Amino acid sequence: MQPHVDTTTNSPFGEDILKEALGWVKNNTRKVNYNCPYTVWPASFGNPQLSTTGFELASQANFQLDTPVPWSGRFWARTGCSTDASGKFVCETADCDSGQLMCNGKTGIPPATLAEFTIAAGGGQDFYDVSLVDGFNLPMSVTPQGGTGTCKTGSCAANVNAVCPTDLQKIGSDGSVVACLSACVKFGDPQYCCTPPQETKEKCPPTNYSQIFHDQCPDAYSYAYDDNKGLFTCSGGPNYLITFCP
Repeated sequence: MQPHVDTTTNSPFGEDILKEALGWVKNNTRKVNYNCPYTVWPASFGNPQLSTTGFELASQANFQLDTPVPWSGRFWARTGCSTDASGKFVCETADCDSGQLMCNGKTGIPPATLAEFTIAAGGGQDFYDVSLVDGFNLPMSVTPQGGTGTCKTGSCAANVNAVCPTDLQKIGSDGSVVACLSACVKFGDPQYCCTPPQETKEKCPPTNYSQIFHDQCPDAYSYAYDDNKGLFTCSGGPNYLITFCP
């Protein structure tokens, strides 16, 4: 199935707010609906790699694509993208450093809000989440469409940039905070990254930094061992709607 871009503005996903969604997974379908008040450039990384690994999405447009089953991977949105004087495609946040619109097997450079999926074969149990483990660049949610089981929405609807600690801020070319680094990405310390010698849940409790993420977005992964709150499941082969700026 070829990707389809719909630029109509009468989207059923919200008329009064600007929202972006990457949705249906099913060979399995995913649909992206965008309602942030600025253009973004969503991207994907997974196994197997999708035929579409990057695209432009204007405000109130949407985009639909299929993923194979089973599949595991992630989606995110790049912001502040342009083509430089040498012809290289570059982005202010979440750039995948491919130099092109397509990421072609490269993942986004933190900080970036992530939608992560492990899609099961044969209608088995899917796992999905919204993750701030790599930091935050814009709000996002993941909502199953259909399926059986709990099938709850994973979400980080808050603008974490507004409360980002000074030492975690990524400052844009205009002087504003365009993204918020995670403490792991910023400092690389085992207490923040849950790496040896603090690689277990018991040895790696939440920190003051991850608590800021958790307080703003209790239904998202705030750090590596936040699976009790941030990880969701759904069975029966649902489609998924990924929304930026829910």
